[in-house]
Amino acid sequence: MMRTKFFLMVLAAIVMGSQVTLFAQEKKETKSERRRFNKEQMLEIQCNQIIKGLALDDATAAKFIPVYKQYMEEMQATRHMGVCRNVANRTAADKQIPKPVPTDAEVEQAIKARFAQSRKILDIREEYYNEFRKFLSPKQIQKMYNMEKHNGDKFRKEMKKRQGMKKQHDGRRHMSQGDVKK
Repeated sequence: MMRTKFFLMVLAAIVMGSQVTLFAQEKKETKSERRRFNKEQMLEIQCNQIIKGLALDDATAAKFIPVYKQYMEEMQATRHMGVCRNVANRTAADKQIPKPVPTDAEVEQAIKARFAQSRKILDIREEYYNEFRKFLSPKQIQKMYNMEKHNGDKFRKEMKKRQGMKKQHDGRRHMSQGDVKK
């Protein structure tokens, strides 16, 4: 009887230990294997998160989806309004060149452009509030705004994290043999 219990305990320990080993062997995704989403897929994911977060029924969700997608497309277009150059297209040489100090007129123009952009965003939010109000309660709309803000904060945090990782990797690549600490 004792021998059987001991045998079963050892067998259970071996089985649990092998499971831990199997989990330890899982391969992490490499950068190229990581799933990349396009704008439409990201919008679809965000839309589904909000539908789930608001616990919308099928009929309300059917009304919500087209209005929300149009709202987000207008918001994204407005947020990117006035972006003259695409940062992703800048070469390494462009990034090394220090930016010239803007003149007072350029700074004033940028500030006024931000004011115009803020007004446009406010107009869009007001317009779509009235659209959302046709099938959502004010509390649901507020919750939707909070979820959008939370998603935006998560996205910005992830981008900062990735940019920090990229800078670390770039710094390591450009170190010469003389720079290595011993």
